[in-house]
Order: sequence, then C-alpha cells, then structure tokens
Amino acid sequence: MLDLHFTTGGRSWRADVRAPVDLAIPLYFQGPQPRVFAEQPAFAEPLRAGRFTGSIAAGASCNCSVQTFAPHCHGTHTECVGHVTLNATVLAGLTPVPPAVALLVTVRPEPRRAAATGDHSPCDPDEPVVSRDMLASAVARWIRDPWTALVVRTLPNDPGKLGRRYDGPCPAPYFTPDAMHWVVERGVTSLVVDLPSLDRAEDGGRLAAHRIFWGLPDGATDARQARRGQALVTELAYVPDHAPDGLYLLDLHVPAFATDAAPSRPVLYPLAEAAR
Repeated sequence: MLDLHFTTGGRSWRADVRAPVDLAIPLYFQGPQPRVFAEQPAFAEPLRAGRFTGSIAAGASCNCSVQTFAPHCHGTHTECVGHVTLNATVLAGLTPVPPAVALLVTVRPEPRRAAATGDHSPCDPDEPVVSRDMLASAVARWIRDPWTALVVRTLPNDPGKLGRRYDGPCPAPYFTPDAMHWVVERGVTSLVVDLPSLDRAEDGGRLAAHRIFWGLPDGATDARQARRGQALVTELAYVPDHAPDGLYLLDLHVPAFATDAAPSRPVLYPLAEAAR
C-alpha cells in the first residue's frame, strides 16, 4: 500500500505513506540529548541479575540494558491531563488514537511586549512567546480545512534543538494564554510543539497554557473538571526544515504507559485532497 485514501469533513483525502516525516528526537543515552528541568541526563546501563550482566562487550550472550529517564525532561514526549491532576488519568487509557488530519505551521515567536498575551504576570517583556495573532495568521490559508491536530514549528529551527539543554526560568518561547484559548476555540485535540513546554519554565506553578488546553479552571487538580480531558500534548518534537507548512496525516505512536506522560513518536504523512 503506497497511498491511504479516506473521507472526513465530507471531503476525500489521500495520504502519501511513502514519505513519512518523523518528528521525534532520537534519545541517545550515550550522546547528545535534549534536557529540560532535570539535572542529570538520561542514561542506560547493563542489567545486572545475579552473575548476569547484560552486555555482550562484558561477555554476556546478549545485550539487555536498563534505561533511566524522565519523559517530561528527556526528549520527545506526549502527556495527558494527568500531568496536572490528582486523578489516575493515564496515557494507556487515552491511547492509541486514530490518525488525525494535522496542520503544520511555522511561526517566529515575538517579544511579550509586542503580543496580546491575556496574561499580566510580571515577566520580562522581551521574552519570546507564541501569540494568538501569530497562530491565526499562520493557519489562515487552511482555516476551512478539517484538521483537528496542530503541529507548531518555531523559528529559528536550528539542529541544536536536537541536543539542547534548557536551563533557567525562561529557556525557550512559550504559549500565551490568549494563544492557547485560540487553539481550544479551533477544536485542536492533539497539539505537537517543538518547545520543552507549553508554559514558561518558571511560572509560579500556574501552568496556564496546559490548563487552558485541557479545559481546567485555574488551580484545579480534579481531572473530572477537565472539559477536554481526552486531548493530548506532545512537546520537545523537532520538525525538519524539508517538511513544508500544510496538511498532513498525523500518526501518533505512544507506548502503553500507565503514566501521565511517555516518550512518543509523532509521524506526519503528506496529505492532499483527492479528486472525486
């Protein structure tokens, strides 16, 4: 099978499954890797069980390693509303999800002082943010198409993102509350970003953008209050430059982890409307 044909929104579409665009950052346990919040990098070591050491280099019959990492901190990951609530909402109960029509757009974050943020917290006015107007302008060409997933690539898009360590109270751009309200208004249920977090690294524990995305009131920790408790967020992705803005089919690969977040592999397939 080279093409996938389907109908949605009363229109016919064709996805080119010969040209996947992998948005996951490979996690090299012994090499460069992205890191945010965590002091230690992800690492792997041979399994030790009695006299067995899982390393062929050490004389074992096979390699068998133990990996130590935090999904939120080390590489591309998908998270659910359980990230900010007490209830046992886990990814294994919300996935797998069917492929979704996705729109990829590229934006250049702008200083807070130049954006309508909907947020009056005392942050540096020069901090880069993703704003409502920026997103609305980026998607204008495809606004009438039936996408429910949104992939946001931020500029500059240098390869350094593949192994960057994000330190400090604001190490990367983040979404303003107004921008996230726009995402919700547009009906996006799967959001993929190349940022370490939707929110500022240090925001006093508000996680405003996360809460808006899941439809949670400020400070709420009960997942039953989430109006969008099925929605998923994927962070620390990397969108290669060769993928142009436009429509794709998003296939989100998430392992069956009974946790609030897990390493993931979002894959895009070029999408075009098929002739009737």
